Amino acid sequence: MAARPRRGPSEAVPTHAQRGVPARDTRWRQRRWGGRGGGGKTGGRAERVAASPRVRFGQLLMHGVPCVPVNYTADQPTFLCYTFLWASPLLLWDPVTWVQSSQRRKPSHASVADPRGSRVAAEMANENHGSPREEASLLSHSPGTSNQSQPCSPKPVRLVQDLPEELVHAGWEKCWSRRESRPYYFNRFTNQSLWEMPVLGQHDVLSDPLGLNATPLPQDSSLVETPPVENKPRKRQLSEEQPSGNGVKKPKIEIPVTPTSQSVPSSPSIPGTPTLKIWGGSAEDKQQAALLRPTEVYWDLDIQTNAVIKHRGPSEVLPPHPEVELLRSQLILKLRQHYRELCQQREGIEPPRESFNRWMLERKVVDKGSDPLLPSNCDPVVSPSMFREIMNDIPIRLSRIKFREEAKRLLFKYAEAARRLIESRSASPDSRKVVKWNVEDTFSWLRKDHSASKEDYMDRLEHLRRQCGPHVSAAAKDSVEGICSKIYHISLEYVKRIREKHLAILKENNIPEEVEASELEPRLVYCYPVRLAVSAPPMPSVEMHMENSVVCIRYKGEMVKVSRSYFSKLWLLYRYSCVDDSAFERFLPRVWCLLRRYQMMFGVGLYEGTGLQGSLPVHVFEVLHRLFGVSFECFASPLNCYFRQYCSAFPDTDGYFGSRGPCLDFAPLSGSFEANPPFCEELMDAMVSHFEKLLESSPEPLSFIVFIPEWREPPTPALTRMEQSRFKRHQLVLPAFEHEYRSGSQHICKKEEMHYKAVHNTAVLFLQNDPGFAKWGPTPERLQELTTAYKQSGRSHGSSSSSSSSEAKDRDSGREQGPSREPHPT
Repeated sequence: MAARPRRGPSEAVPTHAQRGVPARDTRWRQRRWGGRGGGGKTGGRAERVAASPRVRFGQLLMHGVPCVPVNYTADQPTFLCYTFLWASPLLLWDPVTWVQSSQRRKPSHASVADPRGSRVAAEMANENHGSPREEASLLSHSPGTSNQSQPCSPKPVRLVQDLPEELVHAGWEKCWSRRESRPYYFNRFTNQSLWEMPVLGQHDVLSDPLGLNATPLPQDSSLVETPPVENKPRKRQLSEEQPSGNGVKKPKIEIPVTPTSQSVPSSPSIPGTPTLKIWGGSAEDKQQAALLRPTEVYWDLDIQTNAVIKHRGPSEVLPPHPEVELLRSQLILKLRQHYRELCQQREGIEPPRESFNRWMLERKVVDKGSDPLLPSNCDPVVSPSMFREIMNDIPIRLSRIKFREEAKRLLFKYAEAARRLIESRSASPDSRKVVKWNVEDTFSWLRKDHSASKEDYMDRLEHLRRQCGPHVSAAAKDSVEGICSKIYHISLEYVKRIREKHLAILKENNIPEEVEASELEPRLVYCYPVRLAVSAPPMPSVEMHMENSVVCIRYKGEMVKVSRSYFSKLWLLYRYSCVDDSAFERFLPRVWCLLRRYQMMFGVGLYEGTGLQGSLPVHVFEVLHRLFGVSFECFASPLNCYFRQYCSAFPDTDGYFGSRGPCLDFAPLSGSFEANPPFCEELMDAMVSHFEKLLESSPEPLSFIVFIPEWREPPTPALTRMEQSRFKRHQLVLPAFEHEYRSGSQHICKKEEMHYKAVHNTAVLFLQNDPGFAKWGPTPERLQELTTAYKQSGRSHGSSSSSSSSEAKDRDSGREQGPSREPHPT
């Protein structure tokens, strides 16, 4: 750069009058910038800096501020300076103001702006990062339009944009790191920061955050220039900048997994979603953006997965839509009502608690239909789960007994119900004779013995069940099978109606129902969220408002609720995982569909479904990740997940929030996984078969840590099979009421109800192949730390009284009931 011409020794420094500055303005500048205190003095530092253009430029360079001269003259130089500023526009700065403010270290909220530059500043205040077109227009302005407002918070220093046009259009810009004193590259679409110049088409940072899908370099290394590798710290992750409730960042232990020698596929670079601009730029939208600051954090979304899978195409399920989800929820409520009426009319009992929920879980294990929730193509038609649970409540439901009078009353009710059922059904003469004789004998014993204890009554009840139970079940078998078959066929009709509604919406928007599948190379990749093949139709408007710390989302009068912290969690998961909604225009409708889906799946009753979707405490997840390399949950949801990636029941609603889809369709080749399935016997048994198949076929390190209830009377097939499996490395038993689970309704429940005691023993089984055992084996030290983590209670300290603890135990017993395990009435 050519040197500036020096001023001759006879040339005097131009005065303010010669430069056209009014005397009153000069006095104001002297008072403001002359020196410390209020008065200042003539000829202060501001005057000396203003008198020498070279000094002013040197001051800027000394402070490490890159400047671009806009219109340099000897008497009035002005430079365009980029400074760090949080959620504020780029401004044109007068160097005198900047130098003085940097020396005084007192940010001023007042500004002395040229009226001609107010319009420019207002235009630039609309966006957090200006577009390339806007930056080009800024460079063309004259010095007179510079804005002298002072920043209140830091913003990335952006340099002269000498990037290729392709990178600029992709959202990349060159910035300056004051901490490292060197430039870096920032993408305002994905908020990714790189030290080296990015390469287009390298990989998709959303589905491949570790950069494993980068296109392999050609064998001829001379054709590609490899950038020098510097041992500089990486830019921090964006999620670390999000405010958290506890303010403590958990340590990260990266456990890399080396996939097989197969080539890794490269995926196209898809622009991500902005982090600050969500719904708009108005003041109301900024208030809504404040919802994204969680008050309490029960997850760690910074942990990268070590699960390696084969690259698969997108799923063929139809994308969610509020209108379809509203119809599905209405039909499910009707189906639940049909189930209740059939149980009352045919058997004279209330439907077993959560038996309908477990029926949907069990049916989806064998269902091949198109609906993500309701079964429509199952074999056999009669559900073993629903049949078993109804039969357990015939002739009456047995409950837990605490007192002697309750035991006597229960024995009398059972005998009366057994006699009434055998008389009203078609049964063999021998069955009628056996039941009537045992019932009369029981009534005779009740009339004679008045000194019996609670244990005597319970022994008599158990004897009556053994004698009459088989005959009563045989008499009620056809009726119960009719209930199961009726519910299934009603569900089949409802699925047809939902499907027709969904296809009609797609047809209105000219979206094809089927998409031709493209051929995929058989490559290995780190796991990424499931994608949908069918394009999403336009979404209707959804209303949202706040009620204290609860976010309420309403569509056509149907409202779902989620706490502010979990709303923030859904927003983060959506930003990490969604690739077709960079402007967050479909975020609220998809959140409504997600919450409505889980509300309908687990019921709307008090504590209903909380035991089926409970999760492990945070302390346990931290130990599992730190000691056993766990980074993936096999049974979770966007609401209760701890890691960023997981398997869940619904790929259509959950895929936008990080889900890989159902666990039984998930086939990893390597990785460490946690499995805490819903307590449905058929689902747990299918899980064991799936895990053993994966462990037997994979030569890579593979580990599954399974948490299931220890049911022994009788033992569940899943528990028995895992205990006898050749892949079992260790088994740990956690006593009942001495460990906790996090509630399945944690996204909406009160803080004191976030954790509940387990009413059953929990069996922890380590299923690992040989490489997985060598890498993540359950050593005594690791097992001891895992057991210690379970002893850290998540409950509030204020509920330690005896009365509150007994109430909590009763409430927990109602939450976590075995699917077919009726508690022994003792």
